[in-house]
Amino acid sequence: MRTSLLLLLLLSGCSAFKSTPQPPPPPAASAQEINKAQRFNLPVLGNDSVTVSGSPDDALRAIKARANAVHATYYLILALDETLRPGFWYATAKFYGPPPSTAAGTAE
Repeated sequence: MRTSLLLLLLLSGCSAFKSTPQPPPPPAASAQEINKAQRFNLPVLGNDSVTVSGSPDDALRAIKARANAVHATYYLILALDETLRPGFWYATAKFYGPPPSTAAGTAE
């Protein structure tokens, strides 16, 4: 009985790490942050990292500026942490293009 209960708890815990796909928000004039459930079926444009002095918000603004510079439609923050040097923040993000149906519609 205990073994089956433990197995059930372990297997149900695995579902917490699985994302159910969700549609991303409609494309806007500037890049938008998305969550990992919204990244499915989006074309990957690349990754980038920044290290800035200031606050976590400064690092997030720098990532958004880089996403806009490469004309990304969306970006997903992969990491945001303070460096060993106090007052400096590190952020990494993955950039995505528009969904395939939107990209096909704008090509006409």
